[in-house]
Amino acid sequence: MGELKIGRMTMGPVATNCYFVYDSDSMNAVVFDVPCDGKGIYTRLKDNGINVSGVLLTHGHFDHIMGANELRQAASIKIYACEDEQDVCENTHNNCTDQTGRLYTVKCNKYFKDGDEIDIDGIKCRLIETPGHTKGSCCYYFENEKILISGDTLFCGSVGRSDLPTGSENTLIRSIKEKLMCLPDDVKVYPGHGDETTIGYERKYNPFL
Repeated sequence: MGELKIGRMTMGPVATNCYFVYDSDSMNAVVFDVPCDGKGIYTRLKDNGINVSGVLLTHGHFDHIMGANELRQAASIKIYACEDEQDVCENTHNNCTDQTGRLYTVKCNKYFKDGDEIDIDGIKCRLIETPGHTKGSCCYYFENEKILISGDTLFCGSVGRSDLPTGSENTLIRSIKEKLMCLPDDVKVYPGHGDETTIGYERKYNPFL
């Protein structure tokens, strides 16, 4: 296994970050959230020698899923999420696609639980359940590489909104404090929108914490 590297494509109407983590030897990659144009993502990565091995969703809101089915079909891979997010991924009200004019759902191939160790073609991470933005929002932690894919749970200097279906502000803040602020200061945080940050920076400067 080679070095794990991370790339980002910012896509869609609300500038969602679509990350891909790949092995520099095998060139296998896992894509995190698929805002739109799944076939385009597949083609772009393939043209750069990167093989899509799977999709991990941080949560099921429209701006993170609406290219997922297309990518699954193009790459012949599986989609995964936190088990408590099934009611969001598969419900057009909860995933807010009923507000976009284009109803859309994703049926994941498998749902993981809090603390599960995930291995997709050698790309290994751990699911950290962080409910609050949605009932089954989660983050993905690469402990050795000190990488955290935080979705819409934690942002640089901010936190995710909690006023959409299944959200809860108190639950969100508790999730961040109990599940993320215990990580080392130098863990790099890659959020669903905006710029990257670190756990240490957020611990010191985030006004919501």
